[in-house]
Amino acid sequence: NYFMEIAKFRAARYLWANIVNEYHPVSKNSAKMLIHAETSLFNKTLFDQNVNMLRSTTESMSAILGNVNSLTVFPYDKSFKEDSNFSNRIARNIQILLREESFFDKVVDPAAGSYYIEKMTDEIIKDAWKIFLDIENRGGYIQCFLDNYIQDSISLVAQQRDMNISQRKEILVGTNQFPNQNEISEDKDRPEVIVTNDLEINNLDAQPLTLYRGAEAFEELRLRTERAGVKTPKVFLFPFGKPAMSKIRATFSSNFFACAGFEIVDKFGFDTMEDGVKECIKSEANIVVLCSSDEEYEETAIQLYDKLKDKAIVVIAGYPKEIIDKLKSAGLKNFIHMRSNVLEILNELQEEMGIE
Repeated sequence: NYFMEIAKFRAARYLWANIVNEYHPVSKNSAKMLIHAETSLFNKTLFDQNVNMLRSTTESMSAILGNVNSLTVFPYDKSFKEDSNFSNRIARNIQILLREESFFDKVVDPAAGSYYIEKMTDEIIKDAWKIFLDIENRGGYIQCFLDNYIQDSISLVAQQRDMNISQRKEILVGTNQFPNQNEISEDKDRPEVIVTNDLEINNLDAQPLTLYRGAEAFEELRLRTERAGVKTPKVFLFPFGKPAMSKIRATFSSNFFACAGFEIVDKFGFDTMEDGVKECIKSEANIVVLCSSDEEYEETAIQLYDKLKDKAIVVIAGYPKEIIDKLKSAGLKNFIHMRSNVLEILNELQEEMGIE
């Protein structure tokens, strides 16, 4: 979140200065916060790895515009292999380009006066101060950490972000949206994160904070497909009826199933359903996705299901509320739509096909 990250740094400086001033420092310089920033590992991905360069660039821009004192840009491939000369060079060049060609070092606090960023900064200050007072009232940071209050609070946020990624409300390009279905992992594994079960502080036990990346669950899903030791599952897109809606839903379905590394068979448009069924059976698809409009599903969905239910898993692109009970009564149980939990559905389909 580009502007939010800028505002976070600015809010942190303001809050730090106000807290230090309450202690009446001899020098006002004591109220100046020194910030060292690092690019995030949470949003870095194994697949479509070059996008990591763009993520690191925008993160660096936010940090510099937020007036950090120093910055570390991690190599784009740090999440899944040892740093290479190339990836280290790219990391250095991100900073060089921002300084030498974008002139980010020539203006002090360029975000100052921007109504949007100033408003966001103010809101963060108010909300962060409430959290700060809450922690103080609970005995301070160390006590809250020992009581696992800090960990539980962060865990709630992490769970919501995981859900947003699963439902594609938060996009990781190349992983949970717009994946390259032809890409393979090249046997790269994500590094193990070593975490002890307990963290000892002053002879007391507290749960540690576990580091992970948001893409891990989708990557594990796709790696299972690659390493299952069986033929890559085929998904046959079955567009039928009104061309506009069937094309939209076929594109949606292609992105949906490519997240698991499935092979997509897209032969747009059939004169009759019988022609489409023949092509589907010929392709030996594991999954067939009917892509049509809601009003056409009442007639076509059950008809297609009856013809293919013994050949493949039948999926409906969309969620036609008016006839959903009728479709389910006929045996249809798989529906994909904008509100679907992509990760959950793909995991269930893998399990149904025996991919573990």
